[in-house]
Amino acid sequence: MRLKGKTAIVTGAASGFGAGIARRFSEEGAEVIVADINDAAGAQIAREVEGKFVHADVTRGDDWAKLVGSAGSQLDIVVNNAGWTHRNKPYLEVTEAEFDRVYAINVKSIYLSAMHAVPVFRKRGRGCFVNIASTAGIRPRPGLTVYNSSKGAVITMSKSMAGEFGKDKIRVNCVNPVFSPDTALSAEFAGGAVTEEARARFLATVPLGRFSTPLDVANACLYLASDEASSSAACASRSTARAACS
Repeated sequence: MRLKGKTAIVTGAASGFGAGIARRFSEEGAEVIVADINDAAGAQIAREVEGKFVHADVTRGDDWAKLVGSAGSQLDIVVNNAGWTHRNKPYLEVTEAEFDRVYAINVKSIYLSAMHAVPVFRKRGRGCFVNIASTAGIRPRPGLTVYNSSKGAVITMSKSMAGEFGKDKIRVNCVNPVFSPDTALSAEFAGGAVTEEARARFLATVPLGRFSTPLDVANACLYLASDEASSSAACASRSTARAACS
C-alpha cells in the first residue's frame, strides 16, 4: 500500500499505459482520478479502480482547472501520460496541424498541469509529477522527427521543473517507455499496421529484447510517485531498456 491515502490524477488513463498506471496505483491504495477524452473507456477504468472519471482535454486550461479542482486540496500526484504522434513518415510530409497537435498534447499539457497543480502542491507543502516521455526523446528513430522532438522537450522540461520546484518539495520525474505494439499509437509509430516484420524491426533495437508493457511503466511510475523515491527528481527511467538518472 505504497500510495495509501494519496490522490493521483492520471491522464490518458482510458487505455494502454495510462490504464496500467491507474490500476497499479489503485492496487497500492491511491484514490485515482481517471482523465481522458474517451468517456466510455475512461468511465470503465474508473469503475474498475473504484476511482473517479473526469472528461479532460489536456490541451485546454479550462479542463485542467476542472481536473485539478476535482481532486481538491488533497492532490498528491499528477501523472502526465496522455500523448499523441503523427504517423511515421518523412519530416517534410508532417503537416502544420499535425505538428501543432503533437506539441499541444505532448508538451503544452505538462505546462498546463503545472500551472494548475503547483499552487495546490505549494499549499500542501509537497507534490509529485511523473511525466511520460519516450526513449524517442533520447534515441530518435527516423520518420518520427516531430514526435521525437516533443518527447525530448518533455525530458528537458521535466529536469528544469525539478530544479525550479524542488525548493517547494515538489518532485518531478520522467519515465521513458520503449515501443509497445499493444498501445493505441503503435500503428502510427510503425507507419501502418503492426506486422510481424514491423515488430521484429522495433524489437531488434531494444537491448533487453522485449517491449514495454503497461505494468513495466506502471511500476516505474509507482516507485517515483511513492515516498520511497522522496529524494528522486529529474530521473529518466527507460522501461525495458536501461535507466539513466541525473
